Parts: sequence; C-alpha cells; structure tokens
Amino acid sequence: MLKGILAISGQPGLFKVISEGKNSVVIESLLTGKKSTAYADAKMSALEDIAIYTIVEDVPLREVLKKISDKESGGVSISTKSTPDEFKKYFETILPDYDKERVYGSDVKKVISWYNLLHEKGLLNFEEPAEAVAEETVPVAKKTKTKKAE
Repeated sequence: MLKGILAISGQPGLFKVISEGKNSVVIESLLTGKKSTAYADAKMSALEDIAIYTIVEDVPLREVLKKISDKESGGVSISTKSTPDEFKKYFETILPDYDKERVYGSDVKKVISWYNLLHEKGLLNFEEPAEAVAEETVPVAKKTKTKKAE
C-alpha cells in the first residue's frame, strides 16, 4: 500500500515514485499530478519506512493508517484545519500509548493529512499482498499431503 510513496521535506503532500536513476528519482505529486525530479540530496522518506513512537514500541505508519481507517469505517478523517487539541484527542483514540514527548502536534497533523490524501486518491489498501498470502499457503499445502496406502 505505501510502497513507492514518498514524503519530501520542504514540499507539501506526498509523491509517487515513477522511476529511479543514479542520483535522482522521477516523482509525481499526489496533490497536483505534476511530474518532477527529486535529487539524492533531497530529504526523502518512504512512507513504508516510517513508524510512530509509542511508550512500548514503534508502530509502523501502515498500522496507524489502518487504525484511522477502522475508526472512520473507511471514510475521511478529521479536517487538517482542526485545532491542536482536537488533533491530540483524536490521535489518542487511534494510538492511546503514543509517546507525547517525541510525537509532536505537527507530526500528528501530517499523519492525518497523509491519511486523507491517500484516501482521496484511493491508495489505502490494507489487504495483504498476494505474494505474502502465497508464501503462507505453500508450507500448508506441503503439510496436507496424504500418504498412499500400500
């Protein structure tokens, strides 16, 4: 679901990777649809590599987005124009044990805006990838073989 989606520091929205070169990446803005090039010196973060700090352990962004989707029954989250207190209260319902000292209000707002953008573009798919399902079924198929009667 998050594979090939980037956040680039200093640029609004999210970007889909179109192709990769030696020192650059061709990207497409999910906000505007415009294609451009991001160079190796740009501060890029792949969404699939992002996790949210909690008191116990880091929670992958994918799981946080899934929790938001579950809370909203697959619909849109709260508005990014909400107040900081509304963001805090909302995020506490999603991830009650998030580390309030290391996860700032701006981080919460960013996660919510990412969720809403991915939802709007139809990029929120929480089903397991087909290859993961196939890997799980192979050992089961081997275990279910029966012996021939002699």
